Amino acid sequence: MMKRKVYDVIVVGGGAAGIGVAITLRDAGVDNFLVLERHTVGSSFAAWPDETRFITPSFTTNSVGMLDLNSIAIGTSPAFSIKVEHPTGEDYARYIKMVAVQGELPVQEKTDVLRVSKLGEEFVIDTDSETLRARHVIWAAGEFQYPSLSEFTGSDLCRHTAMIDSYEGLEGDDFVIIGGFESGIDAAYHLATRGCKVRVFDCNCPWEEPTSDPSSALSTFTLERMRDPRFSENVKLYPNTLVHSVTRSGRTHEVSTLDIATMDERRFRTAVPPIMAGGFAGSHKLVMDLFEEREDGFPLLNEDDESTIVPGLHLCGPAVRHDGHIFCFIFKYRMRFAVVAKKIATSLGLPAPLLDEYRNWGMYLDDLSCCGEECTC
Repeated sequence: MMKRKVYDVIVVGGGAAGIGVAITLRDAGVDNFLVLERHTVGSSFAAWPDETRFITPSFTTNSVGMLDLNSIAIGTSPAFSIKVEHPTGEDYARYIKMVAVQGELPVQEKTDVLRVSKLGEEFVIDTDSETLRARHVIWAAGEFQYPSLSEFTGSDLCRHTAMIDSYEGLEGDDFVIIGGFESGIDAAYHLATRGCKVRVFDCNCPWEEPTSDPSSALSTFTLERMRDPRFSENVKLYPNTLVHSVTRSGRTHEVSTLDIATMDERRFRTAVPPIMAGGFAGSHKLVMDLFEEREDGFPLLNEDDESTIVPGLHLCGPAVRHDGHIFCFIFKYRMRFAVVAKKIATSLGLPAPLLDEYRNWGMYLDDLSCCGEECTC
C-alpha cells in the first residue's frame, strides 16, 4: 500500500494572506507545503466592484528600506509591478498572481476545503475532491467571499457590496446604503458621480471619527472624495442611525431606522434594493470549533497566532486580533507572517535564517504594546 503524503504545512487561501505567508514559509526554509485556493489566486480581489480601489496607496519605497504598503512579500511592490498608486481589485489580483508565479509556490486552485480536523499529531483536510494530511495548517481564507447577510430583519432583501460587479451597471437613481465606513462611502461616491441621489445610514459617524487609526476612521483617500462637489450635492449622510429592518412591498423597499440620539423612528423608501455595506462574517467562522472565542467573537490566539486549543493551527489575515490590536489591513497583518513561519519552521527543526530580514523590514512584531494600546506598527 502506498503511504499517503503528509505535508509539513497546508495553507488554506490563495489571496493576500495565503500567498504572503506562503512566500514567508519558503523564506523560512519550508519546502513541503501546499496552498489550497477555492477559486483562483487573487479571486476575492478580482471580484471587487470595478470602480473600487485600494484606500492605501502603493509606493515603490523599497530603496529606503520600507515595504510598499500593499506589498505581501519582501522585494515586491504592486506600485512597481502594475504602475498604479491605488490599485483596483483586478490590478491587485494580477500582482498576487505574479508573486505566486515568481515564488514558484505550490498552489492548487479550484479546491474547496470542506472541513479541517486533527487526528493525533496530524491535520486532516477534507476537500471537495480529496483528503489531505498535514502537520500544520494556516487558515488564510480571508473574508470577502463571506459577506455578512444577517445583521437585521430583512438583510436578505439587500444587495451586499461584495455582490456588485459595477456601480455603473446598477439600475435606479435613488439609493439607500446601510453602512457608512469605507465600502459604504465608496459606493455612495461612485453612485453620486453618476448623478444618483444617495442616503447613507450608519450607527456611528466614521467620517468624523477623531482618530488616525484606519481600522476605525475613514482613510484620507475616502475623505478627499467626500469633498467632491458631486458627493456633497447628491449624498445625504445619516449618522448615529440604526437600521433595524428592511421590508418589501411590490417593487418598493422600506427601511426602518432608529435615531440613537433622539430615539426617533423613521421609515425611508426606495425603488431599488438597499445596498448593504455592513462588513463581512469572515471565513474564520468556518473553523471556530478549532479555536477558543474572544469576547468580540474572533478567534483567541497565542503569541504565535496559533489556536490555544488545537496546536499547529495558525490564523493569518484580517481576522487576527491581539488584545485591542486589529490587524485588518494588509500592511498590518503581513507583520504576522514571519511570526507564524518562524514558529512552524522551528517546530520542524529548521533554522529559518532569512526571517531575520523580516525584522529589518518591520514585518516581524515581537512586542504588541510597542507604542500604545492600539498600535500595530
